[in-house]
Amino acid sequence: MLERYFSLSANHTTVRTEIVAGVSSFLAAMYIIVVNPAILSQAGMPFSGVLTATVLLSFFCSLMMGLYAGNPILVAPWPTALGAVFWAGILFLILSIFNVRTAIVAAIPKPLRYAISSGIGLFIALIGLVNAQFIVSNPATLVGMGNLHSPALLTFLAGLGVTAVLVARRVTGAIVIGIVLTTLAAWPIGRWWGDAAAAQTTLVNWKGLWAAPDFGLLGQLDLIGSLQWALWPVIFAFTFTDLFDSLSTFVGVAEAANLHDADGNPRNVRESLLTDAVATTLGGVLGSSPGTAYIESAVGVAQGGRTGLTAVVAAALFLPFLFLSPLLSVVPSIATAPALVLVGVFMMKPVAKIDWQRMDEAIPCLLALVLIPFSYSITQGIIFGFLSWTIIKTCTGQSRSISPTLWVIDAFAVLALVVGH
Repeated sequence: MLERYFSLSANHTTVRTEIVAGVSSFLAAMYIIVVNPAILSQAGMPFSGVLTATVLLSFFCSLMMGLYAGNPILVAPWPTALGAVFWAGILFLILSIFNVRTAIVAAIPKPLRYAISSGIGLFIALIGLVNAQFIVSNPATLVGMGNLHSPALLTFLAGLGVTAVLVARRVTGAIVIGIVLTTLAAWPIGRWWGDAAAAQTTLVNWKGLWAAPDFGLLGQLDLIGSLQWALWPVIFAFTFTDLFDSLSTFVGVAEAANLHDADGNPRNVRESLLTDAVATTLGGVLGSSPGTAYIESAVGVAQGGRTGLTAVVAAALFLPFLFLSPLLSVVPSIATAPALVLVGVFMMKPVAKIDWQRMDEAIPCLLALVLIPFSYSITQGIIFGFLSWTIIKTCTGQSRSISPTLWVIDAFAVLALVVGH
């Protein structure tokens, strides 16, 4: 039944591979279950209520992505406010139903698609290095290397080395094995040596692993109050940012994993974007920030995930944490950091397809490629990639190659810059 529904053979994958990929994606993304409540609780929202909403949103929408859209991409929330989140989701639904978002994907020039994928790869690798405190802030040089004598950093480096060897030797489940081994290696930190806080982990109280779900935020959004004129710039910012974050995730993962349809666009893009729109709307209803396609999905795809079964497996793994959220502290961020760094390698493959001899294309591609990690924002990299592409093509007499859709995107990109800054 699984073979027929998910077309496993046609996608050159197996049930075992999809399960391993789903576990890998979940392990890389599960931090959102506690990080999202921690951030929103600072704005006065109850931690337990946001945690419950985060788990439910991640479960339902990842399940929809797997069963309806058939793509190996997780959906989980990122931080924002409820009524505005709901209306941004409604705008997404309208844009998705009328295929506007699909047209936007088709309007992205292929070289920029390659650059976006590679830029996301650098971004994911940077997140891993920052989580491991291998890269830290430095007042003199903006960024610098962390303390190589730190037990946490030494554990990360050991985990990175072991995982890299396993990946290079094509060991099945290499990333999952790497996460488990690094977690075990991090266990003594804070107990026998070093500081637990440096490893971004906690000393687990095994008697307090149970936590009852809190449904207090369900349906608490203010639909009328969120429509006041003062909040429209906020709704626009949510819509634009989530729009291009999700589009770039679909495009980037599709390019890296060669998940395309007959026209060369990301596979099942309409269904995937509709799922993403539902996730944003559902975030407001459940009491969480909007759901969106998660770049950590690339971890599972790097493990061989090719179908919706990967997302279904990951969705199933979210649900128990309605009751077992304290257990998440067992896996520290330094354990998933090696996986994120190595996924950067996987995502960089499309950069070889860019014609670096054509300056009219190489310059916009470079801007998109480097600004995604350097600005710590996928949206900013895409905006300046689009705008520079349009400007250079126009000024070199190639304006006819720019589609009307791209002109419209550029106009909204400029508006986003004005509203955002």
